[in-house]
Amino acid sequence: MRTPTYQFVTDSISDDQKPRPAEPAADSESALLDAYSQAVVFAAERVSPSVAHIHVTHQLRGRRAQDPRFPREARGSGSGFIFTSDGFILTNSHVVHGAENVKVTLSDGSEFPAELVGDDPHTDLAVIRIHAPNLVPVALGDAQALRVGQLAIAIGNPYGFQCTVTAGVVSALGRSLRARSGRLIDNIIQTDAALNPGNSGGPLVTSRGEVVGVNTATILPAQGICFAIAINTAKFVAGRLIKDGKITRSYIGVAGQEAPIPRRLIRHLNLPVESGVLVVSIEPGSPAERAGLREGDVIVGYADKPVKGIDDLHRLLTEQQVGVSSPLAIIRNHERRTIYVIPAEAPA
Repeated sequence: MRTPTYQFVTDSISDDQKPRPAEPAADSESALLDAYSQAVVFAAERVSPSVAHIHVTHQLRGRRAQDPRFPREARGSGSGFIFTSDGFILTNSHVVHGAENVKVTLSDGSEFPAELVGDDPHTDLAVIRIHAPNLVPVALGDAQALRVGQLAIAIGNPYGFQCTVTAGVVSALGRSLRARSGRLIDNIIQTDAALNPGNSGGPLVTSRGEVVGVNTATILPAQGICFAIAINTAKFVAGRLIKDGKITRSYIGVAGQEAPIPRRLIRHLNLPVESGVLVVSIEPGSPAERAGLREGDVIVGYADKPVKGIDDLHRLLTEQQVGVSSPLAIIRNHERRTIYVIPAEAPA
């Protein structure tokens, strides 16, 4: 049987005879965009006019400020977005915290001085305000409705490049992220939409152009691991900052660390947790000292709720606990005891 031979017919076609693809008409470009591109374009066009470029100035203090070789002030920048028509802007606390001067540049290039309304380092959120005409607020969505894998679009000013758009997906939900203050922020959104310095405080947006998060952090040197604070958390915090200028929390005045409890002691005392908060030190004159708490005690419960670590205790010490006597379950000398503590308002 003879082996067939093949010849590619294109070899014999001259360049003039080759079919050429039809060039699209200029007025039909939008129709040729695929669904993904259309979604990103729609979200970017809807939200970008509300994105603010925030410029801050910090006065240097200490020995370096006295050295003539160094400038006496430091400058920084970040992002934010207008969420009310009367000029309230949501951003990250670490963008504006401690700033002597705050200025905002809008997408049309106009600049306005801004005042700090309120700042909450424990959730890394802050609200500033400008007085300007014809402001366009963003549409706020619902982070609880997000699904892993859906489109996520970040808009901000990385390295000063104004209104930069990046896109990715929602990588995970319900993450926890530790704020610079040491407290844990819950319900964090993980995304692979690229974030860089300067994106902090900018919006994370859905394909419908609704803001579902406040971009806040990346993990370096990893690529594609970025985080945003859920807009549901931001709504609550922003409302309280506008109303009171701060978020009130309670405290009892202890420094502690998570410590494991021996299994034999867990069984003997019938404990609901396998670890607790080992009290390392107690602040003089604090609610903990007045309640009789001692160094070396292990806190395993508060207000009839189990406590297995310092983050559990932080979550339970809410504004509603200020001035309220509540049971504190502890282990002391291998015995389970209950003392009563009256939390006070946490200092700023």
